[in-house]
Amino acid sequence: MTEQIHARPDISYGQYLDLDKLLSAQNPRSPVHDELLFIIIHQASELWLKLSIHELAAARAQIAANDLGPAFKMISRVSRIQGQLIQSWDVLATMTPSEYALIRPHLGQSSGFQSHQYRMLEFLMGAKDAEMLKVHEETPAHAGLSAELSAPSLYDECVRLLARRGFAIPAAVLGRDLRTPHVADPAVVAAWAEVYRDPVRYWDLYELAEKLVDLEFRFQQWRFAHLKTVERIIGFKGGTGGSSGASYLARALSGSFFPELFQVRTGL
Repeated sequence: MTEQIHARPDISYGQYLDLDKLLSAQNPRSPVHDELLFIIIHQASELWLKLSIHELAAARAQIAANDLGPAFKMISRVSRIQGQLIQSWDVLATMTPSEYALIRPHLGQSSGFQSHQYRMLEFLMGAKDAEMLKVHEETPAHAGLSAELSAPSLYDECVRLLARRGFAIPAAVLGRDLRTPHVADPAVVAAWAEVYRDPVRYWDLYELAEKLVDLEFRFQQWRFAHLKTVERIIGFKGGTGGSSGASYLARALSGSFFPELFQVRTGL
């Protein structure tokens, strides 16, 4: 039976997705074959970052409202998005050093280090660094990033939830300067340890903790894949835009968004 195709739909597939605009946004600056790959990988990553921010901001709001069920799905979705981002590096890694060398002169000072969405995601998850705002001065993104820097992170809301559930979270932790990164605190480690030792009693908090661990695990895998792809293509040269390249990416791997959730494992 022949499919009945609407010749004049009220809104077409292309219109709904704004494909004319989307597919005309790839504008290579060189005749090099591989530049289209380079552009599409980074544009697609920015779309996934946009969705990740959307999901984690909503998850944070649900946790603040003591409604954990929807937050679980939102956090899990971002973990799956990270899987897509990790695979994107596999595709980019098909570019050889000599092929990238043909593209690099056309990039100017543009750099992934300047991605305001990546910075927003870091701030949202708790990797606060006011110095990073300087990268985005005099850009439309600066105001939103500044507001996010001063807002409770996803993990801040989780720690506040522990306090609301009766765990002894110090006032200094709850009232800390939100523009700085969260520093691991023994009382927070102890709270999570109690959750892990009695998961039946604290099932929703136990599930929340594991969702966060999975999120960080995937995020760090993405960072690691980025590092290794950079090493594979440009070695240890400095990055475009003045970044230090692979050495900067390696330093980022040493931090933790949710430090107590990893420290608690040692004592269980």
